[in-house]
Amino acid sequence: MELAVIGMGRLGGGEMGYGSDADVLFVHRARADADEARATQAANAVAHTLRRLLGEPAPDPAFEIDADLRPEGRQGALVRSLDAFREYYERWVSVWEVQALLRATPVAGSPELGAAFVDLVDPIRYPTGGLTDAQVAEIRRIKARVERERLPRGADPATHTKLGRGGLADVEWTVQLLQLQHAGRVPELRRPSTVDVLAQLPEHGLLEAGQAEALREAWELASRARNAVFLVRGRPSDQLPRPGLELAGVARAGGHGPDVDPGQFLDDYRRTTRHARTVVEQVFYGQPAG
Repeated sequence: MELAVIGMGRLGGGEMGYGSDADVLFVHRARADADEARATQAANAVAHTLRRLLGEPAPDPAFEIDADLRPEGRQGALVRSLDAFREYYERWVSVWEVQALLRATPVAGSPELGAAFVDLVDPIRYPTGGLTDAQVAEIRRIKARVERERLPRGADPATHTKLGRGGLADVEWTVQLLQLQHAGRVPELRRPSTVDVLAQLPEHGLLEAGQAEALREAWELASRARNAVFLVRGRPSDQLPRPGLELAGVARAGGHGPDVDPGQFLDDYRRTTRHARTVVEQVFYGQPAG
């Protein structure tokens, strides 16, 4: 039995931060002379054991393995054969699952099986004809729903590093929409890293240089701020603190000098993400420039 672990999300993009969990898919393939049912049983045993061992208490924080991006989500099988993935993607894959596959990268296990999985999903995630208008509308609808429903109660959308205006999700969804639309004809966009793709978009006339720079600055600042919040609080959080000692610690841990006014750090964050949000509204949502 061969088993491969496919990194998704920030793991697949090589953009993990403090407190990040690991989004993965588990794929297996029975050897030619092996029984398929026994191979599936063995693959599931390995995957469950891996998740348990990495999540056990230790001197370092537990490393959560999140496999919810698999077909059928939490209701689906933890491990699927390569043929089962092929059947699912050919018959039932939805546009949001295609979007998630943009970051799929083999990270452990059988290199040959990992490469075979990439060969399977490349034509799906880099469609030759791009997206239809209906698919673009569906991606925009899902993103708008995420903005309405997933921002925690009481969170400030101006300073929520993940789901706030001009934050990580805004930048990533914009980049991924452009990949889905154009990577089929522009191979240089076939990269799992947000920042790497941003560097390529102006080169191919798909973003203005200033737009790409605004998105990159916001993404990097939000990433640093999110890591800094973890270092200050000792636990994952996407919300910047209110003015006070915690915010001063976040500003310093985020790379600002000890003499920087925390209020100035907050103003800089809001200004940077506001500029990014303007680009998101123009490029992702298709709104005319004001």
